[in-house]
Amino acid sequence: MGKAEKGTPKDLANKMKAKGLQKLRWYCQMCEKQCRDENGFKCHTMSESHQRQLLLFAEDPDKYLDSFSQEFLDGYTSLLKRRFGTKRVHANNVYQEYIHDRHHIHMNATQWETLTDFVKWLGREGHCVVDETEKGWYVAYIDRDPETIRRQEQMKRREKFEKDEEERMQDFINKQIELGRSKLAEDGETQFTELQRDEGETIALNIKLGGSKSAKPKLEGNSALKAPSTSKIKIQEKIKKDVKKRTALDDIMEEEMRGKKSKEIYSKRQLDGKSQSEEGPWLVKNIVVKVITKDLGSKYYKQKGVIREVIDKYAGLVKLFECGTKLKLDQAHLETVVPSINRKVQIVGGRYRGQEAMLKSIQEASFSATLELQDGKIINEVPYEHFSKLYSS
Repeated sequence: MGKAEKGTPKDLANKMKAKGLQKLRWYCQMCEKQCRDENGFKCHTMSESHQRQLLLFAEDPDKYLDSFSQEFLDGYTSLLKRRFGTKRVHANNVYQEYIHDRHHIHMNATQWETLTDFVKWLGREGHCVVDETEKGWYVAYIDRDPETIRRQEQMKRREKFEKDEEERMQDFINKQIELGRSKLAEDGETQFTELQRDEGETIALNIKLGGSKSAKPKLEGNSALKAPSTSKIKIQEKIKKDVKKRTALDDIMEEEMRGKKSKEIYSKRQLDGKSQSEEGPWLVKNIVVKVITKDLGSKYYKQKGVIREVIDKYAGLVKLFECGTKLKLDQAHLETVVPSINRKVQIVGGRYRGQEAMLKSIQEASFSATLELQDGKIINEVPYEHFSKLYSS
């Protein structure tokens, strides 16, 4: 039967049938040909062109398998990055959008047999953050672009700094309230009494007429009712002004001024210095870190854990202290932890990277600390992101 003429109803029907997706079982990846039914696929497999492609595949199967796998990986991750960014999304939703293109690389031509195997491989290799739920597997793309990482780090640090400022301000207000209550408890309640005076005693006013103009009336009688002199009143008022107590409002205003200065110093440091991600990998085994990503849900947000294993320099296996869960996270989703004074730390960045030290003091205004190395050397102004608490079992 010959081919239908162009423009005829039969030709249009054939084009409509060929448009869109067909069954994967009737697709030949080597020839990149889609067949509509089993009979058409059988005829294709018996064709001379298909036999030549099979001979080429038989010469080096691993070469073609790796090539198809890499093309599938590039297409899937490119769609994930472009369409969803770093948001957490169901893996099957991304796959359904990927296969809308009829000429995509089919999964049965790659090294992965199922989508679950492919998603697990993405998590092991550090391409995505993966987690399994009752609804299936979810993935979140890890964007390793230096400019994107730097921008995300600045936003996270700014949010953390502002939140810390609000918490410090709330703690300060609570302390002022407690201080005021304690002072009231110490002084006791003020008791008011009635004015009492002796009935037999009289008050006499002695005025000397014809005297000097500067003479003032003399108030005699009860000493408690004598009028104080003008100079004495001025002195008392001056003393009251000099010893005026600071109010809670004055302390709050002063604290706000210090907070503004700290923000200016922090912003200047962010603009002048390099971010932690730009300096390279910093994860080290047996250091304590904090989870700062919200992609995994509120259950793991801001939880602390210890690095049990470093994977491909930029990812680490974290065991959380509170629930004991083990997570594989990228260093962009973690931050260092500053311990208390006189505790051991591990230097993870800068000139002394890899050495252990002792935390001697903290400079909150400049977001840095003073460390003492094992040989007794003191290093000052070490940024928070250049050291982390050392885990001790």
